[in-house]
Amino acid sequence: MGLSLVHSRALLGLEARPVCVEVHLANGLPSFTLVGLADTEVKEARERVRSAIANAGLEFPSNKRITVNLAPADLPKDSGRFDLPIALGILAASGQIASARLAGWEFAGELSLGGELRPVRGALAMSLALHRDAGPHEAQARLVLPPGSAEEAALVPQAEVYRARHLLDVVARFLPEGKEGAEAPNDGGWARLVPAATAVTPVYADLADVKGQVAARRTLEIAAAGGHSLLMVGPPGSGKSMLAQRFAGLLPPMDTTEALESAAVASLAGRFTLERWAQRPTCAPHHSASAIALVGGGSPPRPGEISLAHHGVLFLDELPEFPRTALEALRQPLESGHIRISRAAMQREFPARFQLVGAMNPCPCGFLGHPTRACRCTPEQISRYQGKLSGPLLDRIDLHVEVPALAPGELFDDTARGESSAAVRERVVASRERAQARQGTTNQALAGQALTEHARADVAAIQFLHKAAARLGWSARSTHRALRVARTIADLAGADAVGTGHVAEAVQYRRVLRQGG
Repeated sequence: MGLSLVHSRALLGLEARPVCVEVHLANGLPSFTLVGLADTEVKEARERVRSAIANAGLEFPSNKRITVNLAPADLPKDSGRFDLPIALGILAASGQIASARLAGWEFAGELSLGGELRPVRGALAMSLALHRDAGPHEAQARLVLPPGSAEEAALVPQAEVYRARHLLDVVARFLPEGKEGAEAPNDGGWARLVPAATAVTPVYADLADVKGQVAARRTLEIAAAGGHSLLMVGPPGSGKSMLAQRFAGLLPPMDTTEALESAAVASLAGRFTLERWAQRPTCAPHHSASAIALVGGGSPPRPGEISLAHHGVLFLDELPEFPRTALEALRQPLESGHIRISRAAMQREFPARFQLVGAMNPCPCGFLGHPTRACRCTPEQISRYQGKLSGPLLDRIDLHVEVPALAPGELFDDTARGESSAAVRERVVASRERAQARQGTTNQALAGQALTEHARADVAAIQFLHKAAARLGWSARSTHRALRVARTIADLAGADAVGTGHVAEAVQYRRVLRQGG
């Protein structure tokens, strides 16, 4: 009989909870039992582990009663990440590797039938959890992962990550005393990865590619500087999508913390690649996306597009075509910066600090207000189309801007090219640095007394804002958002106080969608 303990991690949202894989071998009728609230893919590990051990030339104790317990028992476990720790537990319980030498190590990896290790989701979240769990005077557990996953986990500073390509690569490092070298690992299969961020420079589309559209370019700059959400309204082909795809390139470079948070969410969804390290994501779901696809959900809950856009951009093209329930689900995360998904058996919270960029036509046919093409929509059709966006949702979008159609002459005029993304980004970075030095956050996050204190608006500016709010029938939220935008405009101009001119420019960006034929 034998008993062994191997440590791994289970993913619950962005949390990676410790899991102890206990393996017990006993005499009796041969069996292989796996307990501990394991999902279907975890239970299938029995066949993968059996074949991997046998095909690797190791001995599978088929004449024993094998019991594998994944503790704690009430923690849900899914995916094939437990294949490797289960295999090592069986080998340790049968005496083929030293159980005592497994202390201080954690393992995760899916096994092929031949014993090769395959990548798993959430490697970065596992590495971050190990880093957080280790106390200031405690040694951090060493992590063994397959190729692809190990490179992700090694991005965490001070992480001790080892890459293994085959089950034998791991077995060779944990043989009992006096048996070292009995199992030869694959060439280059085992390696420690030095924690270092990749030197890949993020590449974004250049704003200089956009011809004309001075007002829209200015609005993008304000949105990037203050962290504001943006809605662009214009006819088909006016450049709304082109502008939105270049918005991420205007945002400040990501620091290490932001890059790790963004990469951890992408890793959880299986979307992360090393080439996209420190690159602000731009998520652009199709307008047929459901509310669950946008905000997250399922069982177990998975992150949605708003979480995958964390520290980046969520671009919703053809905004009124999205389901009403999906759009209304955006209201709370737009203000809070996170989304909490509640189910009967569990509750998960995902980060969702994204910048919303929406684009829409002014009417169903798209040509309302077009200089050369007539709109063929009736007032009722226009009202019904624009009414798909509720007042509370529009209230939460800081900037509304019209993107008019370009004249053919301007479209092919090279002199109509504007500034590059790099030039605009310099001003955006300077503006954000002023805001951080003054209040420790972006202007978009100012609220309550902090907004009054840090806006530093003069008396004339406040009076102008009150008059505009009364005349246009704004809500309190709209009025405060206009003041936040004015604070950003003042920061871009290098002004310490918000003046009437800054408020006047901010007011024009709270444009109400036009009605009529």
